[in-house]
Amino acid sequence: MERQFAALLEQCRRGGLEVRADSRQVAPGDIFVAVAGHSEDGSRFIPAAVEAGAGVVVCRPGSAEEFFAANAGCAVVHHADPREALWLLAEARWHTDQLPLKVIGITGTNGKTTCAYLVERLFAGAGCRVGVLGTVSYRWPGHTEAAPLTTPDVLRVHAMLSQMAQDGVDVVVMEVSSHAVEQRRICGVRFSGCIFTNLTQDHLDYHENMESYFRAKARLFLEMPRSDKAMAVNSDDPWGRRLLELCPTAISFGLQKGAPHRKHLWGELLSSGTNGCHLRMSCGDERWELRSPLVGAFNASNLLAVQALGLDLGLSPGDFAALEKFSGVCGRLERVENPQGLSVFVDYAHTPDALENVLKALRGAGFRRIITVFGCGGNRDRSKRPLMGEAVARWSDVAVLTSDNPRFEEPEAILQDVLPGLARAPELVVRVDRREATAAALDMLGKDDALLIAGKGHEDYQIIQGVRHHYSDQEVVRELLHCA
Repeated sequence: MERQFAALLEQCRRGGLEVRADSRQVAPGDIFVAVAGHSEDGSRFIPAAVEAGAGVVVCRPGSAEEFFAANAGCAVVHHADPREALWLLAEARWHTDQLPLKVIGITGTNGKTTCAYLVERLFAGAGCRVGVLGTVSYRWPGHTEAAPLTTPDVLRVHAMLSQMAQDGVDVVVMEVSSHAVEQRRICGVRFSGCIFTNLTQDHLDYHENMESYFRAKARLFLEMPRSDKAMAVNSDDPWGRRLLELCPTAISFGLQKGAPHRKHLWGELLSSGTNGCHLRMSCGDERWELRSPLVGAFNASNLLAVQALGLDLGLSPGDFAALEKFSGVCGRLERVENPQGLSVFVDYAHTPDALENVLKALRGAGFRRIITVFGCGGNRDRSKRPLMGEAVARWSDVAVLTSDNPRFEEPEAILQDVLPGLARAPELVVRVDRREATAAALDMLGKDDALLIAGKGHEDYQIIQGVRHHYSDQEVVRELLHCA
């Protein structure tokens, strides 16, 4: 078994063979790897791959479909773990173990996208050509495409890294989801550095519990290739402190002073308002300041994360001036400008912690009232729904409960799961239709108030009964306020 697969790897490395994990993409002569997915076993699609002309099928031994392939004259190579076989073949096909790229992985529940944009800005300011694989888009100089997943599948990851190297990219910034780690979409990627932002409740429909969720995130630091990689970990976060115990060489960062025996970047938040934040940094004997248009303590933490990683990668405080010019990410506490001068913000916050952080930032900015429009995604972790309601009730003057992406769930049923958490809301409005909810919130909004529309951020769609409909919070606000 091992000898056969080693020979196939070598053949793939020499070139001329394409690797597929989707039978619908198979062309004559391709290698088809039958990977067991979350809901489907890839071995079921071996006959379709063979009919499409697959030259080689890689699968576990013993399936009926394997015998079909062999009888059809297709070469069959066994591997005890087809998912492992897939990333090894991807690495061989695109030679990613030899690419001259500095790859930086960013993981955590919240803050990944903002950190990715900040790292992009930092290294672009240092004269590098930067590529990004993240929640909003996959992009590098001369190429941009929408991102269907935070982290692409393993074949796309390796293929795009190869293409970036061909296009002259020096630095790649990759948002790394826990799903991507568990499904080994990033295996074979040689990370030069990584950031841990925080860990709060999310994805417990996928992970068994918070401990399992943490272990998935920690693998980026503990198991991915390159033991010498730079690591920046948030010491203000309790799970970050757990990770620091496992990573003695990591640099810690935080708005609180760190442990005296560890290299630590401490940021004092000197001021924070709707115009941004002012930070004073201390690391060892070095001191410097940074002013950013980004709003809130959570963004101050994101700024610290990127600076900490930069220090561990050999940058100096003078390089961080590039961060002062970054004004934010689409859908991350994005102000929707309007002729009425109303304070309307759109944010991607879709976890209890993210909602609390954004609302605390707005509360600290001195608005008279805060009105929050929010919902919860369908077919996702139900246990966080009342917790999201509690966060909104605690920090908002008016809670407007509505639909997010119900997917295959009934919207009204999702709202019923949220309502217990809103029992102490000072004022509650329920509108299932998101446009109607936004209109109701705008009708209540005064000049001295703030409206937060949370959950969708940069997304421009809603999924209702599995059907994708165009919907953008920003566009709806502009239409309702008659913006030009």
